[in-house]
Amino acid sequence: MSDETKSLNFIELIVEEDLANGLPADKLRFRFPPEPNGYLHIGHAASICLNFGLGKKYNAPVNLRFDDTNPAKEEQEYVDAIKKDIQWLGFQWDKELYSSDYFEQLYKWTVQMIKDGKAYVDDQTSEEIAAQKGTPTTPGTNSPFRDRSVAENLELFDKMRKGDFKDGERVLRAKIDMAHPNMHMRDPIMYRILHKAHHRTGDQWKIYPMYDWTHGESDYIEQISHSLCTLEFKPHRPLYEWFVDQVYTEGLKPKQREFARRNLSYTVMSKRKLLQLVEEGYVNGWDDPRMPTISGLRRRGYTPESIVNFSELSGISKRENVTDVALLEFSVRDHLNKIAHRRMAVLDPIKLIIDNYPEGKVEYLPSENNPEDENAGFREIPFSRELYIERADFKEAANRKFFRLTLNKEVRLKNAYIIKGESVVKDAEGNILEIHASYDPLSKSGSGTEESKRKVKGTLHWVSAPHSVPAEIRIYDRLFLDEAPDGHKDRNFLEFINPDSLQIDRKARLEPNLKDAKPGDRFQFTRLGYFVVDPDSTDGNLVFNRTVSLRDTWKKK
Repeated sequence: MSDETKSLNFIELIVEEDLANGLPADKLRFRFPPEPNGYLHIGHAASICLNFGLGKKYNAPVNLRFDDTNPAKEEQEYVDAIKKDIQWLGFQWDKELYSSDYFEQLYKWTVQMIKDGKAYVDDQTSEEIAAQKGTPTTPGTNSPFRDRSVAENLELFDKMRKGDFKDGERVLRAKIDMAHPNMHMRDPIMYRILHKAHHRTGDQWKIYPMYDWTHGESDYIEQISHSLCTLEFKPHRPLYEWFVDQVYTEGLKPKQREFARRNLSYTVMSKRKLLQLVEEGYVNGWDDPRMPTISGLRRRGYTPESIVNFSELSGISKRENVTDVALLEFSVRDHLNKIAHRRMAVLDPIKLIIDNYPEGKVEYLPSENNPEDENAGFREIPFSRELYIERADFKEAANRKFFRLTLNKEVRLKNAYIIKGESVVKDAEGNILEIHASYDPLSKSGSGTEESKRKVKGTLHWVSAPHSVPAEIRIYDRLFLDEAPDGHKDRNFLEFINPDSLQIDRKARLEPNLKDAKPGDRFQFTRLGYFVVDPDSTDGNLVFNRTVSLRDTWKKK
């Protein structure tokens, strides 16, 4: 077996086997079929990367097909967001299609099935139908309306289409086998009445096809070679194949195959639960940076490359599993480390005054933009007598393991000088207002002097007080405290909401090179983590979101 064959995932092996068994390569066609009833999340990224990745690997077209069969939950907003997310991830579809494009064809096929005695109108309620379905170990019982005449079924189905009945008053069911061991084959519903305007077809239809009926038929119309679904659709596969057999006449017969959905620790993937988080105000919209949505990750500062790489690292599996969110965080750290420019920012500033530095003097000190990128160049940072450092970087007295600034101890200011703590100024309550220090004028970084080569154990980041710019910093953390928030049968997932998942800091001061940063620009703040400019930013009012810390600190918590 070649190395290339060894590296193939099981879906690729299926494709390779089909090609080896005679499927022409030019007949390969894939699709990504989202339902436009919510925003895409990191779990959908697995399917996006799989389908579009196969398209790229085999030079085959990939359709974007919106399975828009439920107007009660679907909106154009979701269609637009889905298209934006896929393109942002770096993929482009061949054709943009909609299941609603096929409503008329589906209706015609259904009429023929009624004529063939393979579908009937049922007057029962959904509860009555469910009760008749039986159990996995006991057969179901036939509907009392199962043997209606073809003529009566055609007449009733026509009235259903015209809107003569109320929602739920009747359904159309396929006539298969109420004793079938697979419960999905026990006369499944094909159409339900729904007096709702559709985002594309308006009020044209009063009946809408069910997903199981629409799915395979849409694949057949589009001549999809491999219809890739998540594992919950595996029991539906016999029904998928039965429905396709009812309409198949020529061309390629699509093949459904299943893979495990992507589950992520410390989050939920159910669109229903994500919608609940939005509607009940636990987050600030679908693109809240705490959400696992693609738009939320984008706003948080994730790169498309990091998400695609995460999908590749996670792999395609046959069995359900949970991927550690730390792998997702590793992926974005790894990419941002390579591309993000370094900047200095002080989130909790305290003033540091260098008493022996000349008043009014300003130096511009060179600093690397990114040591991982030799082409990133340098920038100049202003240095003056009055600086800001992090409040946590100073203690009046500290033990030997405190490698930051304290009185009578030396530390280096990054890219600048070695300083020594001399004294502090306090208010009436004993709170430190200012730190006073002295500096060694011969110790400038990179100057080549003997003094500049002296080793001190601490290096602090800083900004020049008169040159710094203010900013709002939003520190995002995991939205849930529990590794599996929706994995407890006796507890609501909302009980595990992290009350500290968002902390807002409006005291921060940044180096002036950041004053013209634009929404979406990403940076590494020295010693603090990776940050991105939020769309809420305006001229003179910068807002940064923390994407991720420099290291995984969650396990320590």
